Amino acid sequence: MSRDSFPFLTNNNSKTALVDGDRDYSFEEVNGLIDRFASGLLRGSSDLNEERIAFFIPASVDYVTAMHGVWRAGGIAIPLNVASAVAELDHCLTSASVTRMIANGNYQDSLKDLCQRLNIELMSVEDVLQDKVSPLPVIAEERRAMMLFTSGTTNKPKGVVSTHKTIQAQVTTLIDAWCWTQDDVIPLFLPVHHIHGIINILSCSLWSGATVHLFSKFDIPKISAEIIADTYNVFMAVPTIYVKLIQYFDSIDQDQVQKICGGFARMRLNISGSAACPVKLFNQWQSLTGQVLLERYGMTEIGMGISNPYSDERRAGFVGQALPGVKIALFDEQNEIINEEDVAGEIRVQGDNVFLEYWNNEKATTESFKNGWFCTGDVAVLERGYYRIMGRSSVDIIKSGGYKLSALEIEGVLLMHDAIAEVAVIGVEDETWGEAVTAFIGLNPGATLEFDELRTWCDGKMSSYKIPKSIKLIDALPRNAMGKVTKPTLKAML
Repeated sequence: MSRDSFPFLTNNNSKTALVDGDRDYSFEEVNGLIDRFASGLLRGSSDLNEERIAFFIPASVDYVTAMHGVWRAGGIAIPLNVASAVAELDHCLTSASVTRMIANGNYQDSLKDLCQRLNIELMSVEDVLQDKVSPLPVIAEERRAMMLFTSGTTNKPKGVVSTHKTIQAQVTTLIDAWCWTQDDVIPLFLPVHHIHGIINILSCSLWSGATVHLFSKFDIPKISAEIIADTYNVFMAVPTIYVKLIQYFDSIDQDQVQKICGGFARMRLNISGSAACPVKLFNQWQSLTGQVLLERYGMTEIGMGISNPYSDERRAGFVGQALPGVKIALFDEQNEIINEEDVAGEIRVQGDNVFLEYWNNEKATTESFKNGWFCTGDVAVLERGYYRIMGRSSVDIIKSGGYKLSALEIEGVLLMHDAIAEVAVIGVEDETWGEAVTAFIGLNPGATLEFDELRTWCDGKMSSYKIPKSIKLIDALPRNAMGKVTKPTLKAML
């Protein structure tokens, strides 16, 4: 693979690639930093030969330097969640046999004891940068490039390995589907150990020659000011971010709200993903900004597989249609393809976008594929040509009274209640029902809610067998770094 086609960073010379704080970095500058970093990693060798190098760095120019530097030197890049407790990193580092860790400042200080115990060399980006650029290896697209760890919402995190070809397919598909150009400018405030931040935002931007504004966290006032100034024309976030923005609007002057909403209205695209976007939120956002959120479906193992269209109808509660180059099919419990609409089945995927393997876990890799299809474990239904996600088969499909119920569907209805701020529905083992529908509910400030009142409210809004058999009021739902509710934690709470 030649340097010009090496994944994920165009040679766009003096154009701004990254904005990190008060500093702009051109594509030429970023490419120079990456080459110097790759040269430092090589230490005179010709190729890292898929050495596993981890980095514990928030969204920043140093993050981009480390990620691309590892790729250019022939290593496997392992970005870690900087929100993790250091003790939680042990599993990832050990299972991947990481040899070197890149971190800066206070992050480096927090990792010293762990790295010393695991015999991992700890260094900063500055330590690695070499003044003189060495010859860099030519990397075949079939080579392993990146290892991301699953969120671990249902089991121990697994290392998902993608090749350069995998990443290229994921990026170029989205650039075409979402009409990326070098004129785009987007903020990146999502975690950069996750496919959403790495592929959908950062990699698509750098490949297409667009500009990324980097934030270590979601800074509402600063980002809102940039939105008012029309700095951004693309915005991607998880549903929780859109909820936080709406809550922020309630705390500031309405003239300011109108200015921010006007800034959003002038953007070409707003996207929601990584968790289901409730219909109520979809409609609220459209009412406030005029933006029809584009919802899509993906996961660590496949990047994005399904998306609402850029130029055609976007449906609330639906994730859309298969992306170009991605084969999607629904399968029944007998492993047969479902060829009719309105019948639920497991989403299975084929295409160059699908990952290579779970690192050092042949059993899990083999079990995740059936007849060449990757089995996502997510259940969906096709309605009028668009896919609607019903939930994850292990936690979101509730078998109650002979019915298969979608927890996500029930949650979507409950969120329409004025008293409910957030809700998660699970199935709880029950002698009568098999699994009883149970709703964990966080209330809006000052609101109250009785179980009998909720049951009465549900009547006529959903079938009787979908109405919760019990509710639990809690202060806040447990979530992971991407805003996904960790439903096993809810079961443990019972």
